[in-house]
Amino acid sequence: MSDPLKISQSVAAAGLDAQSHRMRIIAENMANAQSTSTQPGGDPYTRKTIVFSNDFDEALGANVIGVEQIGTDKSPYRIERNPGHPAADADGNVKYPNVNMLVEMADMREANRSYEANLQMMKQSRAMVMMTVDLLRSS
Repeated sequence: MSDPLKISQSVAAAGLDAQSHRMRIIAENMANAQSTSTQPGGDPYTRKTIVFSNDFDEALGANVIGVEQIGTDKSPYRIERNPGHPAADADGNVKYPNVNMLVEMADMREANRSYEANLQMMKQSRAMVMMTVDLLRSS
């Protein structure tokens, strides 16, 4: 039989890792929100997405979250008329990334809160282990 406190720490650790990957993708999207192509009429930076998986870990006997894949967003690029821009096409239009800063900020806030929840779960589990050790010492 597995130790439930060890299982809870492993599940929380997997959650921390997944949310850390998510934050990295969000930060990359935000950093490239204005990155246009280096060639006239070329495609700009494409927003990245992350897909999580729910895998059963037989060693733990519990489901843990993981990163299944990092993909790209298929939504259309934002197009603005700016004939003087180096990335402008023959019509003077420039393609900008399909990154919506409001969506990225909301995703960042959600990822941050999920990370904090997993961290709190780790702290509580550790505190319970320490209380158990203290009880065993005193008996």
